[in-house]
Amino acid sequence: MVSVHGGVLTRPPILVLVLTGAFLLLVTSLLIGSFSEPDFPPYPLGATGDTLYTLDASNGDRWQRFHFAAHSVVDSGTWDIAFRRNHVITAPGIGALDLGAVRFDSVLEVPTDGYAQTAFAATGDSTNPAIGKWYSYSMLSHLLTTRQHVYVIRTSENRYVKLQLLAYYCRDVGAACYTVRYKAARPRG
Repeated sequence: MVSVHGGVLTRPPILVLVLTGAFLLLVTSLLIGSFSEPDFPPYPLGATGDTLYTLDASNGDRWQRFHFAAHSVVDSGTWDIAFRRNHVITAPGIGALDLGAVRFDSVLEVPTDGYAQTAFAATGDSTNPAIGKWYSYSMLSHLLTTRQHVYVIRTSENRYVKLQLLAYYCRDVGAACYTVRYKAARPRG
C-alpha cells in the first residue's frame, strides 16, 4: 500500500504490515476453530463391558473419582484416579507412570517403581506429572485429543492397572467426557 504525503510517496512501516498479517492469521484461526466439531465417539456413559468406562467430568467444580476395584465412579470412600475438565490426578499415596505411546495389549508386565504422585494444591489445580499432560491441543481446531499413551496406576489396594484414555468427547456430554480403557496388570519380577 502506497500513499501520497506532501507530494511524496510513502510506504507503511514493515512492522504495521507484519502486525496486520499476524492479526489476519489469528482471525482466520479463530474462525476455523469455531467451525470445527469434535468427533463424538459412540461411547455411552457408564461401563461398556468390564474394561471400558465413560464418565462425565464436565463440571469444573467437582472431581469425578474412579475406583478400579469397583469398576465405577464413586462419591465417597476409596478411589484411585479422578477427572475434572481436562485434569487427571491420582488419589493421595497412589502413583501413575507414563509408558508412552505403546499398544495397550502389548503391555503384559509393568514396573513396580518410578510412579509419580499427585501434588495437591490448596489453591489452584492439583497435578500429577505422569498423567497430567495426557492430551494434545490444536490451535486450529481448539480441540483436545488424547496422545494415546498407556499409563500404569498403582491402586489403593497396591495393585497395578494399565490405563489408556481413548476419548475426551462423547455424544451425551460433549467435552470433558472421558472414555478410558483399563485392565489389571502384572508387576515385573
